[in-house]
Amino acid sequence: MSHVGVPRGTVRKRRPFALLVAGVLTIPALAGCDSSDEEGTAAVAVPQDVAPAGRGQVAEGGTVNWAIDAMPATFNAFQADADATTTRITGALLPTLFPLDAKGTPQMNQDYLKSAEVVEREPKQVVLYRLNQQAVWSDGRGIGAPDFVAQWRALSGKDSAFWTARNAGYERIERIERGANDLEVRVTFAKPYADWRSLFSPLYPKEVTGSPKAFNDGARTTLGATSGPFRLRSVDQGKGAITLVRDPRWWGGQAKLDSIVFRAVKPQDRTAALVEGKIDVADVDAAAAHRIVAAGRDKGGSGQPLTHGPGWESGPAAAMRSWAVAHGSDEKAAAVARAAREKARAAAEVYASEQDRLRAYVLRKSLEPAYTQLALNGESGPLADNRVRRAVARALNRQELADAVLSPLGLPAAPLGSHLAVAGQRGYQDSSGAIGDQDTGAALALLADAGWTRDGAAKKPDGTKAGSAGEKAKGKAAEEKAGEATKEAKATKEGKAAKTDGDNKPGDGEGISRVLAPAPAAAVQSAALLRQAGTFSAAYADARTVTDARPAEGTREKVTAQERGPGGAVGAYAPEGTAAPAAPAKGGAEPVRGPLGKNGKLLTLRFVLPSGPGSESLRTVGDKISAMLDSVGIRTEIIKVPDASYFKDHVASGDYDLALYSWPATAYPATDDRPIFAKPVPATDGSLLVEQNYTRVGTDHIDQLFDQAVSELDEGAAEDLMKQADARIWAAAGSIPLYQRPQLVATDKKLVNVGAFGFGFPHYQDIGFKKPQAAGSPANRKK
Repeated sequence: MSHVGVPRGTVRKRRPFALLVAGVLTIPALAGCDSSDEEGTAAVAVPQDVAPAGRGQVAEGGTVNWAIDAMPATFNAFQADADATTTRITGALLPTLFPLDAKGTPQMNQDYLKSAEVVEREPKQVVLYRLNQQAVWSDGRGIGAPDFVAQWRALSGKDSAFWTARNAGYERIERIERGANDLEVRVTFAKPYADWRSLFSPLYPKEVTGSPKAFNDGARTTLGATSGPFRLRSVDQGKGAITLVRDPRWWGGQAKLDSIVFRAVKPQDRTAALVEGKIDVADVDAAAAHRIVAAGRDKGGSGQPLTHGPGWESGPAAAMRSWAVAHGSDEKAAAVARAAREKARAAAEVYASEQDRLRAYVLRKSLEPAYTQLALNGESGPLADNRVRRAVARALNRQELADAVLSPLGLPAAPLGSHLAVAGQRGYQDSSGAIGDQDTGAALALLADAGWTRDGAAKKPDGTKAGSAGEKAKGKAAEEKAGEATKEAKATKEGKAAKTDGDNKPGDGEGISRVLAPAPAAAVQSAALLRQAGTFSAAYADARTVTDARPAEGTREKVTAQERGPGGAVGAYAPEGTAAPAAPAKGGAEPVRGPLGKNGKLLTLRFVLPSGPGSESLRTVGDKISAMLDSVGIRTEIIKVPDASYFKDHVASGDYDLALYSWPATAYPATDDRPIFAKPVPATDGSLLVEQNYTRVGTDHIDQLFDQAVSELDEGAAEDLMKQADARIWAAAGSIPLYQRPQLVATDKKLVNVGAFGFGFPHYQDIGFKKPQAAGSPANRKK
């Protein structure tokens, strides 16, 4: 649904992340953007959709009601429980020195800075900030070096009394001092820091960061001094509303709106809130998006009945039968039929009335700066073997998964080729060639090389061990069966991946203690799941041909992909009981008929998914992946768990083999992505310290590349190091990026400069209602 509410545990809360919300398979494509059906579509950038307008075209005044998922736990963006709402609100109230543009590139904010640059590299890096002399806090005090110093001390990690989420970058600062005058701030680094532009955003006044008490408690429920186009007027917990009003001290372009009211509206209640006119801007799911597009298409003046909504699917024949029964001689059946017809008529009238009100809105759509991935837990079990992880990756048709999620929404459907950037962003390069495309033959060869064969599923004689001569011979036979084309593909496409086998990684064997992720990160990710599990679910629930029963809350449901029948997945379009056609195999090998095994033990992976009513689409993507793995003999045991425990008790703690969740893209991968891909290290209690690497897969080489990049002040050289790191991450096969997530936003038709922002930072002062067209001016008609 929206930006997903929670950070990865870093201090840059403008890049929230969340668990995956999958797309909808069966709704019609939303109008306005056609997707390519070509196989192997390259990832492309999708522009912002914000109805851009010059300030001269925006009317003065008015209030915008903006839907948020929930009231924020804190206004301190550097605390662990800060979320997307914290980011949204502080963006309008506090300085962001280098906001991101639509391509995800940091741009200096001239409202606060006259300049900012590295003025010395030797013997130490020095950055000189020259402040805009008009930049002041809402209490009249000028922004200056004391604010920078207080924030550095609070976030440096040297004083544990400050409860911070993370100190990335601030711990590298040696000192901060006043420059030639009060408008200059000189920052000296103890170690070079390439991502220095990420610091001091948002910048808080020294009154917030100057003491542990003020930092920990003072900014949780209110903000005294602010510095932005708006200031905080009120926080009403009872009504779930936060009101911002135009700040008269703002020296930049005056805010066009009088006020912005952020209203807490649950995702499942957004359509009703739009119908009732309670909100003007809201991230919506695919079901609501489809209704808004349909309402605009229907226009409302033709007098013709709607071709969607309650009862329209029945068709003329069914309607005639219903009428006949309602007027037939069987009084009991007629009464039931008349009641059903009346109920359907009433529902259709309500739906039509709602559609009429939804015509006041327009759908804005783009791609979020976040991607969905399949995570493979490499701590223990079959996936501790790099060959098995790579085989899973080679079994996936990522294009098919991207098509399923993005094409119905009218968005370009393409698998993402990088862990560290998204399409259109500077530094993006498709490095998926380090592991290779879908190739059944290559996957079978990798599995055979790891000792997993069809013959191995049978019980072995006592004394036969995995990797014995007999098993190796059978593995060799299976490899030969894959064909010479497979061997060639393996040699070329797996070459890079094979190089990682020499990297030492904790968890390559059994006996490693279960890992507990850092508590703050686990907590915020669990909260993110609760806020986001409903995205796209309603539309899929309406369209599903077959539904599966959900377990009671607090229980786990286990279903193997094979129990769903041939192919492993329920057909989304075919009648119940019809098997989906098998995808054509690549690499010259047919899909495996039967499971693979070793020493009589089947190759089975636990695929953990949330069980809640808002997660149907997520489970559908999981079903597709299970079917793909089934085609190479890998069984999946789908374990459905309560939404509330999905992340904290399973992903973060390592209780899974396969899982689906998302990470945000970032303009600072050397800083922000390192904890996600860092090699786990043993703790003193025997567990692993994983930071945010919930796949438990990492190498020394990847860590070294991140360390070099974060200290490389040459931007081109740093980007090259990140591209090398991404190729190594692909080859390690701990996580497989699938696609960039969709972003769907409903806005009042009259609003401009607001909508699906993508990577871009909102210019709150420019948001407003478009001026009415002057009488006698030419109409802006579509041709």
